[in-house]
Amino acid sequence: MPLVSVVMPVYNSAATLGAAVRSVLTQTHADVELLVTDDQSSDSSMDLLMEFAAQDERVLPKTAPERGGAGLARNLAIERARGDYVAFLDSDDLWLPEKTEKQLAFAAEGDAPLTFTSYFKMDADYAGESTSWVSNGRVIRARGHVDYRAMLRRDYIGALTAMYDRNALGTRLMPEMRKRQDYALWLSIMRDGADARGLAEPLAVYRAGQAGSLSSNKLSLVKYNWSLYREHEDLSVPQATRALAGAVWQSLRNSRI
Repeated sequence: MPLVSVVMPVYNSAATLGAAVRSVLTQTHADVELLVTDDQSSDSSMDLLMEFAAQDERVLPKTAPERGGAGLARNLAIERARGDYVAFLDSDDLWLPEKTEKQLAFAAEGDAPLTFTSYFKMDADYAGESTSWVSNGRVIRARGHVDYRAMLRRDYIGALTAMYDRNALGTRLMPEMRKRQDYALWLSIMRDGADARGLAEPLAVYRAGQAGSLSSNKLSLVKYNWSLYREHEDLSVPQATRALAGAVWQSLRNSRI
């Protein structure tokens, strides 16, 4: 049975952290390790993590030596991974109970080293558990197949659904960038020749705002996307402009869901 290493960065997430952790521990595929990096939180996040660790040996929290942001926190967790697969979940999102089981089967059937799934969006104030989630009709649909060229035009992969095969790809860290490290990681994997496959069933829940709202945080990512295209992917100005247009269109489209 494959071991799945779940990477979770945490910073002042005490209000939502418990539900996120429990959504991993209640997976029907129980062979998981939850690698949590606390990025020097000032709230009770680390205390809560230590309580989980005392109750379940699969929870493996560690404090970052210094504040470094989500990308560095994820990399510190990835470096500790022992699993056959590496998957990602932020501390305010949720996995549905069969997510790992179904995605592993999907990856094996399609011989796909990088997979992702559709996912639901929930309002920011949702206080329930993954085990009590009821479909709300707000679904970001996964594209069935994505290659490097398509991925340059748009980031099709929701990070909370992504999973890669360490046996096929090795241990892949996120590039050292302030923002959009997850997008840069998917691009680097695909640039090396591995396409991604998407599972149509929504198997995770992303904490977002109300439908129809486009947050200032999303808009602020425009400059980071531009830097990614120009500096990390070495695109020309016309190529980067087309890619950025696709990214903005995607944000506008997803914000309406």
